Amino acid sequence: MDLSVPDDTPVLTSRVDQLASDRAGIDIVKDAMEHPIDSPRLNELAKGKDDCVIIISDHTRPVPSPDILPNMVCELREGNPSIEITLLVSTGFHRPTTVEELKEKLGDALYEEFKDHIVIHDAHDPSTNVKVGVLPSGPDCIIDKVAMDASLLIAEGFIEPHFFAGFSGGRKSILPGIADAVTVMGNHCSKFIDSPYSRTGILDGNPMHEDMLAAARMAKLAYIVNVVIDEKKKTVAAFAGNFETAHRKGCDFIEEYVCVKPRPADIVITTNGGYPLDQNAYQSPKGMTAAEATVKKDGVIIMLASCLDGTGGDFFYHIIADEPDIETAYQKFLATPQEETRPDQWCSQILARIVRKYTVIFVADPSQKEMIEGLKMIYAPDLDVAYALARKIKGEEASLTCIPNGISVVVK
Repeated sequence: MDLSVPDDTPVLTSRVDQLASDRAGIDIVKDAMEHPIDSPRLNELAKGKDDCVIIISDHTRPVPSPDILPNMVCELREGNPSIEITLLVSTGFHRPTTVEELKEKLGDALYEEFKDHIVIHDAHDPSTNVKVGVLPSGPDCIIDKVAMDASLLIAEGFIEPHFFAGFSGGRKSILPGIADAVTVMGNHCSKFIDSPYSRTGILDGNPMHEDMLAAARMAKLAYIVNVVIDEKKKTVAAFAGNFETAHRKGCDFIEEYVCVKPRPADIVITTNGGYPLDQNAYQSPKGMTAAEATVKKDGVIIMLASCLDGTGGDFFYHIIADEPDIETAYQKFLATPQEETRPDQWCSQILARIVRKYTVIFVADPSQKEMIEGLKMIYAPDLDVAYALARKIKGEEASLTCIPNGISVVVK
C-alpha cells in the first residue's frame, strides 16, 4: 500500500538488505554447515544413528527450507547413507499446516521425497507428547514423542526480532514449536508476558527465553541451521551448530542490522511485513509492538495486515471480544495465575496492552471488519482512509513515523 507523505517523514527499517549477495542461499547455508559453531559437523553427528528427526517450521514462518533442508539431508546421508529421516512440523499453537502449504514451503522435489515421512505436531493431543522434565519456572516440559524417540534431533529455522522471546529461531523450535499445550501455556503465562525483559531484541534476563533454553536441553536438540533473510525473504546469512551458541551468534549478528532508534510521533504506521505473517489477527501484535516502542502518549497506531485467514484462533479473539471493554480484558490477563493460562492469551494480552494505551486503526480485508471491531480496534478499508482518520483524531499537523515491516526491526 502506498501513502503520500512529506519527504522528511521518519521511516524505520532494518539494514538487512545491506547483506544482499549474488550468492545462492543454498550455498550460504552449505558454507555455514562446513564450519559449524561449537559442534561437530552434521555428517559426524549422523554416524551410528539409525534415524534423525528434522524439526521444520510451519506455514506461518517464511523459512527458506529449500536453501536449508537439502544441505542437511546431504550431510546426514554422508554420515550414514541408511539413516531414516523424518520431518516434524513445528506448529506450536497454530493450526495444522495443510498439504498445499507444505508443498509451497518445501517445493515439489522435497515434498515428493518426504511426503510419507512428514509428521505435523499437535500441541493439543496429549497422546502424541511425552513429559521429559520440568521447566525452571515450574510447568512440566512435555515434548512431541516423535522428537523424543529420535536418535538424532536437529532443526531448521530463521532469526528475526521476536516480540516477547527476543529473537526467533534456536530454542524456539522446541518451545513452543513441538511442545504440548500445557508447556506452552506455562511458558507463555501473563507474568512472563508482563515482564519488561520479555520484549523484542532482549534475551538476557528474559524469563521466557530461559524456559525455552531449558526445554531445548531436555529435548536433546543436537544441532541447528538458522538463517537470516532479507525483505524479499532471501537467505543472506546462515549459522549452524550448537543450538545455544550458534543461535546467539546469529542474534548478535542480526542485531547490528535491525536495531533502530525511536522516532516519537503522534501517528505510527506499521505492518507484519506481508505474507505469511499477515494472514491472521493473532500474529498482528508482533508488528504493533514496534509502533508501541515509538508512538507518543495517547497516539494513534495504524496496523496493516490482510487477515484473510481470520482471527488465527477463537480463544485469542473471544478473550477480548467477549469482554465489555479492553481494560477489563487486560486486568483479567494480569490476574491469571501461571497454571491457569488460557490458550492464546499471550497475544491477546500484548494486543490489549497496546490497545488500552493507544488508538489502533486496523487496515485489513473488508471481510474482517467485524472481527477487527470485536478486538476493540477501529477498522479501515485502506491506508488513505486510516491516515485521514488518524489525522482527524490527532490533528492535521500530527507527526508521523512509518515502519514498513514492524517485525524486522528492534526499536530501542
